[in-house]
Amino acid sequence: MTKHLWISGGSRRTRDALRSGLDLPGPTMVVDAHRSRRGPYTAAGTWLRQLVPTAVTEHPDLVRRHEIEILAAAPELEAMVPATRETLASLAVPAERTRFHTRLRTGRMAHGLAEFLRELARRSAAPQALVLENVHAADATDLELIEILLRRIDPDELLIVVGSSEQSPHTTHTAPVDHEKSSISARDQVWADGTLDESEAYHQLTESLRQKLHDQRAAELEARGDLSLRLGAIPYHRERGSDPEKAGRALEEAVEICHGKGYYHATIELAERGRALIAWDQPRRRFRLTADLAQSLAILDRAAEAEQLYDEIRRHSLDPEMHMAAAYGTAMLYTRHHTSSRKDNDRARAWINQAVAIASLLPTGANQNFQEVFMRNGLALVEVHARRLDQALRLVNDGIATLDAELGPDEQRLHRSVLRFNRGQVYAGLGRIEAAVADYTEVIEADPNFAEYYFDRAGLLRRLGRDAEALADYTTATRVSPPFAEAFYNRGDLLLELGDPEAARADLDRVLDIDPDFTDAYVNRAGIRLAAGDPEGALRDARDGLARDPENPHLLAVLGQAHADLGAGDQARAAFDRALADPGAPAAAWAGRAAIRFDRGDLAGALDDLDRAVGLTPEDVAVLFNRALVLRELGENGRALVDLREAHALAPDDEDITQALADPRLLGALA
Repeated sequence: MTKHLWISGGSRRTRDALRSGLDLPGPTMVVDAHRSRRGPYTAAGTWLRQLVPTAVTEHPDLVRRHEIEILAAAPELEAMVPATRETLASLAVPAERTRFHTRLRTGRMAHGLAEFLRELARRSAAPQALVLENVHAADATDLELIEILLRRIDPDELLIVVGSSEQSPHTTHTAPVDHEKSSISARDQVWADGTLDESEAYHQLTESLRQKLHDQRAAELEARGDLSLRLGAIPYHRERGSDPEKAGRALEEAVEICHGKGYYHATIELAERGRALIAWDQPRRRFRLTADLAQSLAILDRAAEAEQLYDEIRRHSLDPEMHMAAAYGTAMLYTRHHTSSRKDNDRARAWINQAVAIASLLPTGANQNFQEVFMRNGLALVEVHARRLDQALRLVNDGIATLDAELGPDEQRLHRSVLRFNRGQVYAGLGRIEAAVADYTEVIEADPNFAEYYFDRAGLLRRLGRDAEALADYTTATRVSPPFAEAFYNRGDLLLELGDPEAARADLDRVLDIDPDFTDAYVNRAGIRLAAGDPEGALRDARDGLARDPENPHLLAVLGQAHADLGAGDQARAAFDRALADPGAPAAAWAGRAAIRFDRGDLAGALDDLDRAVGLTPEDVAVLFNRALVLRELGENGRALVDLREAHALAPDDEDITQALADPRLLGALA
């Protein structure tokens, strides 16, 4: 096989028949991806539950490496895959969960799951195929994962076969239309958990008999105790059963779990279904569904819809805490989530001030203290975005002091760590880097498995010149997190700066395997290839990067240098000219064009370009040396001598510089 397969159209039955006629490698695992079974990661969880029990024994290192992703997609495996990298957010009870996952989390999870599956396939002696059916009804988490599997897994190692009733750009086979009615029994229809087209027998049942079957199936699934069933089949059957109250409770539980785990597409769907059953005559329940729905919409860049929901809360409620939460949520829309044209920090401040005012009027006690601090922390975020950092620092300091005074050491640990992290960010914005590092260090001690803390501290440590500590932090960030492209990139960039191009190249390879659109990684890897005498490889990287960002001046500079090294002067000059049309062009583009001009006898043009390059990188030894050579050829020996002396001070062991300083013409200038 040379490519993965995608079978589109028809019914499940016709796709199965078409697939049975294909020559697939074995063994073949068939997985139903329909989200009505287990909600998010229905497909991933299904193949994990089949593969992990053996992998725990045969490949324990691989399981440990991917425990976060495995337990996210198949939480039922916790008995055999202990969770050793919990964070304060994952351990927090819902009432204390004040930090929610970014929308990027599921992408990282998907890359980790793809790497786990790929490595299992590579360790197997036999060819294999993984069939993923009903993909048209898969949750967004599985759809994201399937796209990554199709890109990152070699079909000769593991063939992916996708089945969907919908046409796709990936389609390789089209199933015929099946006009026959399904003859499956009504009971089998119900026990398929919504994954089959409704049969004639199911339609012929009375409503009460259909409800009875769904009630029986729901009770059977609840008895299993699998968490993932509570996100799919159980609410599906309860909605179609005889008890609307049980249906509402099942949907509320599914919303709470999905929202807490960062499964925002599923949260939106489940919350809408829950709101169809729970009206404002049950205000607390309706509010909770509406608030989780609004926040999920905002995180997925649907802020205008979220704002309508906050207005709905205000219209239907007289509860001060609900109004406080709606005011806070609306403030976050205007300072964080709205499109740039609609962001308005003044309006955000007005809404968050309302939330603070309501919090101050709540009944006194621990909850009132916490709510007021939480709302003031929101005000601090608005002030950060408005660049009023001194006010933000005062607010965060007041909040830390209040909670430290009012709460016990084990109360609200998550939010207290978030407050200190936020103060660290404000310190960094104020240029107080040592103070910021101290705060980050404190939150890392409290929450040692949260990768972003290490990533952010590493950036500050680099600014302080503490490169070894920064390197250690980037490495920890890659270890405690699912695949984290930015951490690998930053570590590779630091390794390159520290003079270890081989290790840097390995990190950049990993970045581009994870994210082939990470253009900065092409720039750095191409630079490594140029330095290693591989202009052809650098040319490929530059072209791959430019296919994604056609006018990137850094990639154009690399392209020009690669052409120059290959002797294609005209193409090199054209690439450098394109790069220099950008005001942000790097010094390398000026230096590269200067070399072309020098070779063609345009000494004045070469000097102009090198003057620009030196202005951008005044301590670049190579640029200073090259300008000295041009100045010497122009007879400006005094200026040439100044450049060579500066270059020699920066690189006293460079033999070319030492030899140039001995040039009689320059000695004459010295005299």
